[in-house]
Amino acid sequence: MAKEKAVKTNAMRMLDKMKIPYEVLSVDLAEFVDGVTMANLEGVPAEQSFKTLVMQGKSREHYVFVLPCDREVDLKNAAKAVGEKSVEMIPVKDITAVTGYVRGGCSPLGMKKKFVTVLAEEALQFEEIYVSGGKIGTSIRLKTKDLMRAAEAKTAKFTV
Repeated sequence: MAKEKAVKTNAMRMLDKMKIPYEVLSVDLAEFVDGVTMANLEGVPAEQSFKTLVMQGKSREHYVFVLPCDREVDLKNAAKAVGEKSVEMIPVKDITAVTGYVRGGCSPLGMKKKFVTVLAEEALQFEEIYVSGGKIGTSIRLKTKDLMRAAEAKTAKFTV
């Protein structure tokens, strides 16, 4: 019997290159679903499942924020975390051009360019968290410290 070969995403290739262990979870989806729905479909705790948001500061620089899928961004604290006067979400139509990923499949790892990445401090209470694997319906479970190392992420309090 032939073994089905999993399609690697940029996020997975990056982790492989860095020799960081991870587990892939997949759900057959054709389009975007929110993070809480995704966590429920995968049977993982929503508080351990993190979404990736890309924002732009007043300076026009882009920033990546990784936060629990059931939380929202406090824009004032997010801006403070990256040294900006203000930040705002980039338009959905720009996600692929900026990151190389599509909405609902945006991983904090393996983007087209290296962006300043900020992980919500809530992640520090978990040894492992789940983040997007780089395509719709795919998540990666990995150690929080490994995600921080791979993404060169810092932590901050920026959620509500």
